[in-house]
Amino acid sequence: MLKRVGLFLLTNFLVILTVSIILAVVFPMLGIDLKGITGLAIFCGVFGMAGAFISLAISRWVAKRAYSIQLINANERDHQLREIYEMVARLSKKAGLPSVPEVGIYNSSEPNAFATGPSKNKSLVAFSTGLLNSMDKKEVEAVAGHEIAHIANGDMVTMTLLTGIANALVMFLARIVAAAINNFLTDEDGGGGLGFFAYIIVVMVLQSFFMMIASIPIAAFSRYREYKADAGSAKFTSPMAMASALKALANGAQVQTKNDSFAIAKISSNRRTSLWSTHPSIEDRVARLEKMR
Repeated sequence: MLKRVGLFLLTNFLVILTVSIILAVVFPMLGIDLKGITGLAIFCGVFGMAGAFISLAISRWVAKRAYSIQLINANERDHQLREIYEMVARLSKKAGLPSVPEVGIYNSSEPNAFATGPSKNKSLVAFSTGLLNSMDKKEVEAVAGHEIAHIANGDMVTMTLLTGIANALVMFLARIVAAAINNFLTDEDGGGGLGFFAYIIVVMVLQSFFMMIASIPIAAFSRYREYKADAGSAKFTSPMAMASALKALANGAQVQTKNDSFAIAKISSNRRTSLWSTHPSIEDRVARLEKMR
């Protein structure tokens, strides 16, 4: 837990450092003025997009340390682990990936898997020990196909782009609305208004509200990409293998899914389905796969 908190703080430090350098050094060198509403839009755009893409750029590094992932390769001595690597390599070739992703396992009773990384050339597929111990080879292969489909579809980059745009819009709208409230409360002599601390609080409340709204279309796209990755796995393996894997995940639903920064990247979530759900229900996913017979 402390390790993940530390990595979260490190990521945010890198974001703030990078944005500060861009705003304080790069923009003045280019003659870009950050005053007025245009300046605010540029500031929010840089901060929102930079945060999202820095997180993506270091996602493999963070995942390997947050989950203490053990990487495996083609020369693995353990026969079962070598089979997993060969399985991912075979599916990567079917998907037309330029290289085999890094393959790893992490110790967790939660039956799950995820893919992350900034590009098709620099990606990672990780499986929990809970998943490997609860599924047969065909089901594990179907899960691997699902994660490979995410990489082949460029889902990590697309989700990062959507998140960055949402972050920028939320920051911009919150400050515009807060400024409008402040102006409304200010009298003709310049008195009144929100004051510094009240303004900050209003901005934070508005950001939370707008982000809750912005999360709805992001979650909808996340559910769509899960259906698409299921279909990709069905193509690489078979619809029934993918459906069987999802049913196995449903059987392991009593193991609580962890709500961490990689939850959206995992193959399954047992959280209640809603407008903010990043994953469709397993029942709906299985039903779609059964129609592909």
